[in-house]
Amino acid sequence: MTSRKRRRYTMSDSSSNSGGIGFTGALAILFIGLKLGGVISWSWLWVLSPLWIPLAIGVAFLLLLGIGALIAALLSAIFDQ
Repeated sequence: MTSRKRRRYTMSDSSSNSGGIGFTGALAILFIGLKLGGVISWSWLWVLSPLWIPLAIGVAFLLLLGIGALIAALLSAIFDQ
């Protein structure tokens, strides 16, 4: 007879490691709750700002990175002639 050991699986054994909702997500939920509860009278643009401001910063960063790469390519083409 062979004895088999049972392995207990824990949360750390899972292959996907989710970080949870995050600070901006929690802030957005808080602002939405305050808006729906009538505690704040902000426009929906600012209530949802924790969701779109990080996205806008990321897009702006990628845009600046692309412009920088374009300028570097143009300068390289000009000075390599």
